Amino acid sequence: MAKSLPLRSEVPVEETWNLESLFASDQAFNKALDSLEQEAAAFQEQHKGNIQNTASVIEVLTAYLALLEKLVPISTYASLALSTDQTNDVAQMRASKYSSVAAKISSRLSFVTSELLEQPEETLKAAMEQSAEFEVYLKKLIRKKPHQLHPEVEKTLAAYSSTFSAPYGLYNTTKMVDMAFEDFEVNGKRYPLSYVSFEGDWEAEPDAELRRTAFTAFSNKLKEYQHTTAKTYDMQLQMEKTTSDLRGYETIFDYLLFNQEVDRSLYNRQIDLITEELAPHMRKYAKLLQKAHDLEKMTFADLKVSLDPSYEPEITVDESKKYINDALGIMGGDYLEMVERSYSERWIDFAQNTGKSTGAFCSSPYGHHPYILISWTGRMNEVFVLAHELGHAGHFYNANREQNLFNARPSLYFIEAPSTMNEMLVANHLLQNSEDPKFKRWVISSIVARTYYHNFVTHLLEAAYQRKVYDRIDAGQSVNAGVLNAIKRGVLEEFWGDAVEITPGAELTWMRQPHYYMGLYPYTYSAGLTISTQVSKRILKEGQPAVDEWLEVLKTGGTKTPAELSKMAGVDITTEEPLRDTIAYIGELIDELVVLTEEIEEVAK
Repeated sequence: MAKSLPLRSEVPVEETWNLESLFASDQAFNKALDSLEQEAAAFQEQHKGNIQNTASVIEVLTAYLALLEKLVPISTYASLALSTDQTNDVAQMRASKYSSVAAKISSRLSFVTSELLEQPEETLKAAMEQSAEFEVYLKKLIRKKPHQLHPEVEKTLAAYSSTFSAPYGLYNTTKMVDMAFEDFEVNGKRYPLSYVSFEGDWEAEPDAELRRTAFTAFSNKLKEYQHTTAKTYDMQLQMEKTTSDLRGYETIFDYLLFNQEVDRSLYNRQIDLITEELAPHMRKYAKLLQKAHDLEKMTFADLKVSLDPSYEPEITVDESKKYINDALGIMGGDYLEMVERSYSERWIDFAQNTGKSTGAFCSSPYGHHPYILISWTGRMNEVFVLAHELGHAGHFYNANREQNLFNARPSLYFIEAPSTMNEMLVANHLLQNSEDPKFKRWVISSIVARTYYHNFVTHLLEAAYQRKVYDRIDAGQSVNAGVLNAIKRGVLEEFWGDAVEITPGAELTWMRQPHYYMGLYPYTYSAGLTISTQVSKRILKEGQPAVDEWLEVLKTGGTKTPAELSKMAGVDITTEEPLRDTIAYIGELIDELVVLTEEIEEVAK
């Protein structure tokens, strides 16, 4: 059951991450930020107007790369320190100072791209031939040339970068600072409520009355902020539309997909096929939940409940390490060393506290080790969450060592493949090591309810909603709370049909997702899980050769497109086959849950 959250200052230090590997103190951070601002000014003075031939192209890129590497730990420190407690005034002001200085630095450095693109293409290609280090960067830069604006316009846009990121900051401030939840009451007893406790505990509460009352109380509080949040979101959307138009993209979708290096057909395929073909399987799963919990009706507030709440293993942080090590052992000694260090060197922030960002994420600053944020609830399914984030960590642990800063990060389309891959490895390991029907059912239901539901349903329905929103924006319209609520409700009703009652408050779930401030991100979760499902099947069938190929994919970073990376791992994402096979696999898992439930119930009679 959820408890009131402590202040950040009250949680044990061993449950928190250690940011001292980035900066030993705030003073060291401020010194580095001030120094970098001066270095950026000196860089501009030395190189602006002096990019004239192949040699100078290589020279400026070498210096530019070194400067950007110094920016990484500064930006990471400012962001991570705020994410663990957004009510902290010092962290707020530090992040604001960084944002302001970073905008100035970005404006000073904007000439690099402009002047490089003013060079004859032959000069840039010659630089690519002479320096393999910058080949991928320059190739991608040339691709952007049709959308590059006048140098002074680019400089001005860069100077406004902190303003452009303001909607995301406003969203987080509303969500984590201003939005205070009152206790809710059931049968004369009061229960504490917060963003973290609702998403970490109350959504999965076995008691239907508690769960549904918590959902109503949570939704009522969201509703109080719907107009402010909608206005904030509309600011983000209008900024993206204006940028798209200024840069000459045909649609806002073309603009947002450009850096993902995939065409719109791959984007639409994920949304359309899953909405159409996965829905029948998930409706069957909803009916199974309804039957298992003896519910008169299945509501939206019931979808996150466990299939068997009486069989929900609890686990400590220390105990999780053995499961993680055993499941990911197939990835090899180097990978497991990273996992061991993540625990022993406090790369992971496990604490639950007031003001902490919801959900979980991994930050992998170049030149430094990864950092993982998670709010540990003690439920066994947290092993899947942690494995997911360690998948991101392992990806960049490998890529950052093999590639330079320009080349390390792959397309957003591919970014969730390594993370969801680890979830599949955990599931496969658990299934292979137990014949207990109840445990087997728990594992499969965890795959369906956490791995696939989260990535193929929650995020995919966000993508379907997001596509409808962008269609409006592309047509020159805007949005408000009423419009967003109607779109979200329509998407949910279309997917769940008559299997689930979309109760009041369900339409407000658009308010809970920060990914909307990150472009076309939500659909990439299902894209990544499609890839990782196929690769995990290969690993089960082929063993070490498939693992070795996957590790090479991780090391390749962003030097190849998503289609090329997937092909390296034996998956052809240019066809519908991997997605259709993955949807069919989810259907098979749900069918197996039905059979196991019938067997368990028969034995219990």
